Amino acid sequence: MKTKMKIYNSLVADSVLRIGEVCEVDGRKVFIQVDKNKNLSDIFFDGDILKNISVNSYIEIRKGFLSIIGKVDGEKIDEDYVPSRRYSNYDHTNKNKRILSISLSGYLTRSGHFFGGTKELPLIGNEAFILTKEKLHQIHNLLKHKDDLAITIATSDADGFDVNFPIDGLFNSHIAVFGNTGSGKSNTLASLYQELCTVLKNHNAEAFRENSKFLLLDFNGEYIDPSCITDHKKVYNLSTRSRSGDKIPLDQDSLLNLEILATLSDATEKTQKPFLKRTLRLIDEVKKDTNPLDCLQRILRDQVTRALQVTDKQLASLLMDYFREIIPQSRNQNSVFVDIANDIEWNNKLSYFFSKSAGLNSPFENNQNLIPNTLIYGNIANITFKNNILSYVIDFLYVQLINDLLTNRAQNEHISPAINKLKSKRDDIEKIFDTNGGMFWEKNFVVVNLNDVNLEMKKTVPLLLAKRVYAEQKLDADGKSLSIIIDEAHNILSRESFREEEAWKDYRLETFEEIIKEGRKFGVFVTISSQRPNDISPTITSQAHNYFIHRLINQRDLETISSAVSYIDKITEESIPTLPTGTCIFSGVASQMPLKINVNELAHAAKPKSHTRRFKDLVPKQSLEDLL
Repeated sequence: MKTKMKIYNSLVADSVLRIGEVCEVDGRKVFIQVDKNKNLSDIFFDGDILKNISVNSYIEIRKGFLSIIGKVDGEKIDEDYVPSRRYSNYDHTNKNKRILSISLSGYLTRSGHFFGGTKELPLIGNEAFILTKEKLHQIHNLLKHKDDLAITIATSDADGFDVNFPIDGLFNSHIAVFGNTGSGKSNTLASLYQELCTVLKNHNAEAFRENSKFLLLDFNGEYIDPSCITDHKKVYNLSTRSRSGDKIPLDQDSLLNLEILATLSDATEKTQKPFLKRTLRLIDEVKKDTNPLDCLQRILRDQVTRALQVTDKQLASLLMDYFREIIPQSRNQNSVFVDIANDIEWNNKLSYFFSKSAGLNSPFENNQNLIPNTLIYGNIANITFKNNILSYVIDFLYVQLINDLLTNRAQNEHISPAINKLKSKRDDIEKIFDTNGGMFWEKNFVVVNLNDVNLEMKKTVPLLLAKRVYAEQKLDADGKSLSIIIDEAHNILSRESFREEEAWKDYRLETFEEIIKEGRKFGVFVTISSQRPNDISPTITSQAHNYFIHRLINQRDLETISSAVSYIDKITEESIPTLPTGTCIFSGVASQMPLKINVNELAHAAKPKSHTRRFKDLVPKQSLEDLL
């Protein structure tokens, strides 16, 4: 009896949910003729009101035991001309032939798992049915296993039920969040990582803090509030306008690193970077000496001795300028600074240095015994190591440059720009970095606020930090993860920048491209958020695995999305410019097909500071008491 009742209920359900049958198959395009009695907007079934089939809704086509899932792209009415009766002068027209255009999305297995792609094509005459809520849930279910860790940040735009995103499959991949200003992009980014931190902390708080690290580069200061994303975070509020901002710990060993120095000095690969390498080798040799300061002074005395014997005026002038950068000046009896070259002079006619006290005809080349009596030579004894690590490095850069010029190993115009660049950044670097060292990862979630940092350092600091944490993760990748989150990513990942040299721009992009291409194997995952995806390097855009696409209007941005994001059908793509705030298209490896979702709005205290200001709040209405 129970079996008969089950069969009866199944037949009743099929008769109610059936909407028509396949009438044409053209590749992946399928056409379904709708039954005459199934043209209502809603259907009442099993205590639920189901939406009848319409554009953008899903449909089930049964081919034997296989359930093929398609999406309605469009519909039309075909008029059938019915032959008239034998003696009638009029033809009858059937205007109830409704045809649905379907694109195939995937298929449901008998176990209830949905798989994207085309396994089989339907046959003409196969029946088509409205999807029940249970099957809609199966299509939108992104979890592969019931015990998978998941977050819930959104609801389905079609039916309003919660969409669960798997943590493994979403966050252990590269993520891109795109959308114009005011489209809900920042809310999506904050929701993703707020839910991730909450779920992992509840799962195992100690392991979460030990094994997962997050670095958020915040260009506009949107995520610095205590309740935004997580209250267990370290925020570095950087500033180049004043010295009152926070400082990022950067120990001496980190700064005495070829890649770090190359980043700070915008060093070119073929000339300036080898020079920096030689300088670091020199620093290492001096530090290993039993008396490092005495070693440096010996090197300078030898260089001064050789420099005072050169016969090229231009080289002599350069060398004196560089010695002035290293060797301290002395004071006379009136406490006035005396130039280190005050007691020597250049003979223009015969091209040599000579001692003023010994006379014009006493070149140092022939009178080397006079060199130790000069101010420049004597003041070497007053040299001390600089307390500031960057100034310490700059001194050694000049020492190495002097040596290279004396040995004709390098050309000044090729090397000096790197030193000058480092000097120009010295003040800003001192405001941002604490070179005495310290712990950068005080907490496992770090937000670096770049809102009060000048444009040049906005490009330098993220690059420096990304290289540093990436190198650390590569050394300690076993069992740990690092997530680099870049908000307003076009600031540092842009292909078009007219304010920086081409070589430096290429170096910056290549660094982040390497991280996004190679980082996954070391447990490094990148999330980028931008309102201008077209400005971002195509290599970086195309390497993302999962995309959250909010409203985009610019045609070039839409073309970028079209070329980078797979599996977005034409109807979905055309809807991007008209998406309401908070609604986005999710597509990627975590989903079998694109989903239109509504991201839940965060509580006011947890929202990023990206809301649009209202004049009504800025200019509140005056009360009667105020007017009186």
